Amino acid sequence: MRLRGFEPEDADTVAGWPESAEECRRWCSRDAVSAEVVAGWAATADVYAYALVEGEELVGYGELWRDDEEGEVELARLIVAPAHRGRGLGRHLVSRLTELAREHHPAVFMRVHPDNTTALRCYTGAGYTRVPQEQADAWNSAQPVPYTWLTWSARA
Repeated sequence: MRLRGFEPEDADTVAGWPESAEECRRWCSRDAVSAEVVAGWAATADVYAYALVEGEELVGYGELWRDDEEGEVELARLIVAPAHRGRGLGRHLVSRLTELAREHHPAVFMRVHPDNTTALRCYTGAGYTRVPQEQADAWNSAQPVPYTWLTWSARA
């Protein structure tokens, strides 16, 4: 399994992975996405999009949002292909993206839709912990939902 840069031809595949409007909202705060939307995300400044590949098959997608001014990186829009869920690929994707993020800045964060308990289990299993509630409240003040905010912490 390897992580490679996202390619525009991956967009159609990734856009097809959410199996419902609810799942899509948990993933990216939209009811639906198109290939054009996914490709647009990956082309945004300071967004670094990656594909997790097993053999030649695209099985995961995630982004790093680098903020050099703040000295931090946010992992975002992580998703695993439906046929490959439940195999630990999400945790593998999170771990690999975290390694890449920490090459740029030691502060690494992510936000999780409050109803996405599966993702929360995955992320905490990969070494993320909740930020203090006061910090989460401040970060959520401009957000559409009260996200659960996590930060990477080195655990033994």
